[in-house]
Amino acid sequence: MKVLITGGTGFIGSALARRLSGDGYHVTVLSRNPESVTKTCGAGIDALGSLDQLKPEDSFQVIINLAGAPIFGARWSEARKKVIRDSRIGLTGQLIDCIARMTVKPELLISGSAIGYYGDQGDKVMTEQSVTHQESLQRDFSQLLCADWENAAKAAEQFGVRVCLIRTGLVIANGGGLLQRMLLPFKLGLGGRLGSGRQWMSWIHRQDWIAIAQAMITDKAMQGAYNATAPNPVTNSEFTETLAHCLKRPALLPVPAWLLKLLLGEMSELVLGSQRVVPERLLAQGFKFQYTDLAGTLNQALSADHE
Repeated sequence: MKVLITGGTGFIGSALARRLSGDGYHVTVLSRNPESVTKTCGAGIDALGSLDQLKPEDSFQVIINLAGAPIFGARWSEARKKVIRDSRIGLTGQLIDCIARMTVKPELLISGSAIGYYGDQGDKVMTEQSVTHQESLQRDFSQLLCADWENAAKAAEQFGVRVCLIRTGLVIANGGGLLQRMLLPFKLGLGGRLGSGRQWMSWIHRQDWIAIAQAMITDKAMQGAYNATAPNPVTNSEFTETLAHCLKRPALLPVPAWLLKLLLGEMSELVLGSQRVVPERLLAQGFKFQYTDLAGTLNQALSADHE
């Protein structure tokens, strides 16, 4: 089976590409730096420098759309917001155009999204059926970004393509993502809760995320939006205390909300917003998470050299 992955050199995409290739899939990765694909993803994976290089006769049974500029990095100026949106929504639109031209359409499009879709919801438990951004009184940047990204991907349905939307939580694994950003201050004993610490964090191990994508490929009944989060979300206080315990360090230096807002501006919503998300649809369909306990998950990630 031939698979095209956009964003395939990223933290999630590179691990997914390696896993699928190891399972016998013929994997092609779209990258602005195609020469880096082999180094990042491993031998035997094809590289594609631009969607413009695809011909109508080219075909992939599965397209996995994970491309996007880092959302947590530079401050959210209007110019940066445009880069973030174009790299997701714009590229997804280009993918839809490619699908429209393909002589043989893909069977499945798995398209990235995030739990930012739900916005800041306090202590409310959120499932795939919960209040959507259209019904929310406040619409923040992340909400609109995720909703527009999902809507762009759904356009593939008009061509008979099965579309799965994967609303990803905070991804934990060795060598990148949320954990990598938090490690240095916590190793130095300078970590602590963010703001009040009462905001909920919905997390997932990268191996479980990959298993969800594999299930979407093999189970043709899966369609629509799925929360890619472990069944046990935690508060920020619990997360930071657990990480400090795993590192055998104190967590004595909380960062006040006002300082985060001063330093990060609008981007502070990513760390101060609360999303208590559960994977209701996956659990109902019998998906078995390998990592459900935060301490065990962090210990595995901290001790793993590779996956």
